[in-house]
Amino acid sequence: MLIISSAIMADIVYVNDAQNLSLYDAATSHSNVIKVLPTDTALTVLDKKPKNGFINVQLTDGTEGYIKARFTKTEPPEIDPKDSSSKEMSVLQSNNITLRNELTALKETLTPGTTLEKSLAIEREKLTRELNELKKTMTSSAQLRNERDELQERVVNVERDLQQYKLENQALKDTASQDWFLYGGLLSLFGVLLGFILPKLGWRRKSSWDSY
Repeated sequence: MLIISSAIMADIVYVNDAQNLSLYDAATSHSNVIKVLPTDTALTVLDKKPKNGFINVQLTDGTEGYIKARFTKTEPPEIDPKDSSSKEMSVLQSNNITLRNELTALKETLTPGTTLEKSLAIEREKLTRELNELKKTMTSSAQLRNERDELQERVVNVERDLQQYKLENQALKDTASQDWFLYGGLLSLFGVLLGFILPKLGWRRKSSWDSY
């Protein structure tokens, strides 16, 4: 009777050293056996009130069922110091049970409609809006950079075309100057020829008048 009471008061119990223990799906020996638990298996007590001598427990893998309380013990199994692997396994089992309990408690605090859940939802929406604004700003900046680059390219093209027009205009001016120089030379030569021919024509005309 002492064993039953001590096992029920504990949050974690262990299969005793006497024998392997069956895990049932209901609080009766006539129910289905879920699995057979080896000696020293760690169990989390879900319901401390026995039913027909059975208590509701949970394994480290999350499996739930019922076992006979009188075949459990509250003391952890004695581990041979030389057996380091068994010791590590026991620590891992204990930590796993603790983490599962903490996870269950956390899930209960995050049930829909709670203050914490609402606060987290508001914070998430705020971060989502900020992220969207940041994306828009980055898109606008990228668009402005593209427009600036395009404008700079247009300015460079205009300056290049302007320089080309200046060169062509200068070439036309040089060609016109050369043409005027050539025309001036031809006119000068024509004037020299006239100056040379006209006196001779006048002398011949005078000679022909004197012969009459």
